Amino acid sequence: MTAGPGAGPSAIWWVRRDLRLSDNPALSRAAAGGLPVVPVFVADDSLAAPRPAAAVRTAFLLSGLRALDTDLRRHGSRLVVRSGDPLRCLADVAREVGARLVVVEEDPSPEARDRDAAVAAVLPLQTVPGVAVHPLGAVRKADGGSYVVFGPFHRAWRALGLPRPSDLPAVPDRWAAVGAVHGEPLPEGPSLPPDVPFAPGEAEARRRLEAFVSGPGEPAIYRYASERDRPDLDGTSHLSPYLRFGMLAAGRAVAAAGEALRGAATAEQRRGVEAWLAELAWRDFYLGVLADHPFVLGESFRADLRGMAWAHDPEALDAWREGRTGYPFVDAAMRQLQLTGWMHNRARMVVASFLTKHLLTDWRQGERHFMRHLVDGDPAANNGGWQWAAGTGTDAAPYFRVFNPTTQARRHDPEGAYIRRWLPELRPVPQAHVHAPWEMEDSTARACGCIIGDHYPAPVVEHGWARERAIATYRSARLRVTRA
Repeated sequence: MTAGPGAGPSAIWWVRRDLRLSDNPALSRAAAGGLPVVPVFVADDSLAAPRPAAAVRTAFLLSGLRALDTDLRRHGSRLVVRSGDPLRCLADVAREVGARLVVVEEDPSPEARDRDAAVAAVLPLQTVPGVAVHPLGAVRKADGGSYVVFGPFHRAWRALGLPRPSDLPAVPDRWAAVGAVHGEPLPEGPSLPPDVPFAPGEAEARRRLEAFVSGPGEPAIYRYASERDRPDLDGTSHLSPYLRFGMLAAGRAVAAAGEALRGAATAEQRRGVEAWLAELAWRDFYLGVLADHPFVLGESFRADLRGMAWAHDPEALDAWREGRTGYPFVDAAMRQLQLTGWMHNRARMVVASFLTKHLLTDWRQGERHFMRHLVDGDPAANNGGWQWAAGTGTDAAPYFRVFNPTTQARRHDPEGAYIRRWLPELRPVPQAHVHAPWEMEDSTARACGCIIGDHYPAPVVEHGWARERAIATYRSARLRVTRA
């Protein structure tokens, strides 16, 4: 039994960052009570005229929406697309289909909350959990306060239990007949570049999850603790873009990890699963930080570091952005980002530390650059990661922790495979010098055809000097607040 325009009541599933049919609390709630569901996506102005800053992410989103529409058509439905102001578009569709309910997944960003409040003032909007494993606000201290340190948060997060596959919502079997409902084509947008290694859609997300937790051979999740910091290895799940747009439910990822944990045969395998679960907990942690402290999108969480005397060196900033700092591990990571829209997490930490500590550049510059290029760019996680590296955020790395990019390269890319993959100019450099090519003797540089300052840049800053400058500058900022 279905209902179309004028044929009976229905519910609107407002599609936003939950581009999937299975394991979807918003879709499940819309279908509760037997109401047929009308899926609606509103292309607001920022999507209709996408900023160049988010081109790769916009392309992934648009491709994911097309994949979702294909999945919906298999169920006799389709994605209804409207362009413009969300309140006006939703009100129009609600009137056309006789909607008694509009359901949307929670979003912690300040803009989304303001938008939801405006819609809820006019339409019967229900906001449901789904973006995180546990509902935002569910992981609280005993006094009801929010956590700003990850360790206690993680323990409380685990104490709430891990969902099992049977706990997740099924795909509804009732859909509204939306053939007569006016829809628009998705906006024209950038195409997904061929070097971006992420095919969009729920099916691909589920395939990748299955491969990560189930094999073939020993599943990668069991080796995660030992391989996750090695960008030269394929040791991570590569699921972040799918979690970002809800092509994969966070609850599904945790449920799959729980199954792997129950099947682990050794302490090392259990350690691998627990390490990956902790990463998913970090994701929830930063979502919660943004929900409870939205000001972090514009300023440092730590009040004692809001007066930091950041350096202003446009040339050094450009060198960092373009992958020509002279530090191979940093440059390889930045080139990977430029080409693929993604960067290994260990590399993200190193390049962020380098920008904020070695170059003493405001973390907001790096945060914006990542959001311009990351296919998985998420405001909460990106902000949390940058403030952690800069030492300005919740549970941040201490200001005196300054990653040595050369030591990091030798430890996490021991053979230089990651460096050579993304920096072809360093492929001929001998193993002994690939992590610090400026240390080569002139005769060695000539023999391998890589002259520093000609074929590859000299370091833009000397590590020891930069470290001391950073520590002194951070210490001075904290002292000024203490004395005030």
